Amino acid sequence: MILIHRRNRKRRTAHSAVRRLLVPLLCSLNACMGKPMPDAHVPPFAKVPFDPFSRQAVVAVTLREWRLFGETVADPDAEPLRTVKPEREEGLWQRVGEYWWLGLNAGSRESGWTGKHNGAGTVFPAEDDGDFAWSAAFISYVMRIAGAGARFPYSGDHADYINAAKRVTLGQASNWLVAAERVQDYAPRPGDLVCFGRGTARGLRYEDLPTAALFTSHCDIVVDTTTPGRIAVIGGNVQDSVTMNTVPVTGDGKLATPDGVVLDTRFPWMAVLRLLVDGESPAV
Repeated sequence: MILIHRRNRKRRTAHSAVRRLLVPLLCSLNACMGKPMPDAHVPPFAKVPFDPFSRQAVVAVTLREWRLFGETVADPDAEPLRTVKPEREEGLWQRVGEYWWLGLNAGSRESGWTGKHNGAGTVFPAEDDGDFAWSAAFISYVMRIAGAGARFPYSGDHADYINAAKRVTLGQASNWLVAAERVQDYAPRPGDLVCFGRGTARGLRYEDLPTAALFTSHCDIVVDTTTPGRIAVIGGNVQDSVTMNTVPVTGDGKLATPDGVVLDTRFPWMAVLRLLVDGESPAV
């Protein structure tokens, strides 16, 4: 009994010594100085991650969110069926809040936003929702939950990961799992992002990337490429919802004009962001 007691006491002493060594390290890692780790708020299954990152995971998470928002399909000519914007409906404004909270890194100023609240919890007018656009937060959320870990440049602005992807293509960066491809050269695959400039950035092209400053843009996630002549894509904050759209493609699957012609400078597509999935052959 005395021998067992001594052994247990030695174990406790050893454990205490380990804790004394680890606590300062954990404090520094988890922001004892007031700056949290970027993924401090992320659940273990996505942080570790439990399964390897894959195109299938990206598509599955994207489709799950689309179903949650009522399987909205883009139709610019249709009369709205809802009297309240989907992003402001009960159950959905909270989901947009999760996009901001989980999609962006811990400590981001937008992490407290929802589909209808600012960071202080104040409801903003519906007509001001452009100041709280969440399409990039949606993309970041999908990538995070799909297991991208530290290999995706999470941001509330699409331009951040569009520029990062182009730097990967140019060999200026290697830590991200997206690479920018010219729309005339690469046929997007499920899980890839198709991106275009908006507003004053509508004329921005692949050759203009990366830019020194941010620009207004939008990206959708490709979810299906099995139908000849078109692909299905899903984006967040499209018609104030998570919305599916169809995009015309050429016979070999490249982004095209509505009449099936390869894109030229008259059309807004900027780049395809190709996922760099482990074990997958490079783009041809």
